[in-house]
Amino acid sequence: MSEALTLHFDVNGEDFTSAGQASVRFKKNMRELGVDPEIIRRASIAMYEGEINMVIHAHGGVADVNVTEDAIEIILTDKGPGIPDIEKAMQEGYSTAPDNIRSLGFGAGMGLPNMKRYTDEMKIESTVGVGTTVTMKIKLK
Repeated sequence: MSEALTLHFDVNGEDFTSAGQASVRFKKNMRELGVDPEIIRRASIAMYEGEINMVIHAHGGVADVNVTEDAIEIILTDKGPGIPDIEKAMQEGYSTAPDNIRSLGFGAGMGLPNMKRYTDEMKIESTVGVGTTVTMKIKLK
């Protein structure tokens, strides 16, 4: 790939039935580019987890993906409540999801830990009352 590919997805936070659509479209794009299936799997899981977090906690947001010869960079941005304690939020099993979300099978507190697990780099910038940006990179080489 000689030029970077940029993809943009809006994540609808009002409809749980559409949750995950951005990561499905992303996966299709990566397959068409011939990206290694294991890298697609890792990136798709990380993006899906982030997408679900935006739906649960922030009423949606945007996912921007930049693909170069060296890496896939996924930037998830929302205008939700922010994360008051990122270190605590990174602990497996910690969740602030309400009971109605948990009853749907979401909110088990594995989203952020899984995002970190399946990427090579992850950075979280969050301001309470303003929103959160998560930047993840998966190396292609």
